[in-house]
Amino acid sequence: MGKFILKTDATKKVIDIELEGTFTEEDGLKSIQAYKEKIIGITPADYQLKIDCRKLNVTAPEVVPLLEGCFIMFKGDGFEKVNLTLENNPVLKMQLSRLGRKAGLENLEIISV
Repeated sequence: MGKFILKTDATKKVIDIELEGTFTEEDGLKSIQAYKEKIIGITPADYQLKIDCRKLNVTAPEVVPLLEGCFIMFKGDGFEKVNLTLENNPVLKMQLSRLGRKAGLENLEIISV
């Protein structure tokens, strides 16, 4: 089961998202709904989106289209920058990099720690 935490820092103009575990399609849909509610009333182009994926597991094949949809949504929302932070996980980094490129998310930065 996947978990997510969303926080907005209006002073720093950052939306922080923490992801943990293995997301099912239901978990993904819940996180998308929470995200959409969180960005109402802000101008995403003024914000950075920082997503902490250090506790996230590699996405199952059946959930990949949903994750790709998230990347497309982030691009459409027009964030100033999108940062993903990962543990040193080459498989997850490759998966997320590929999805970011496929979605055309040019302002994506993936940081391995």
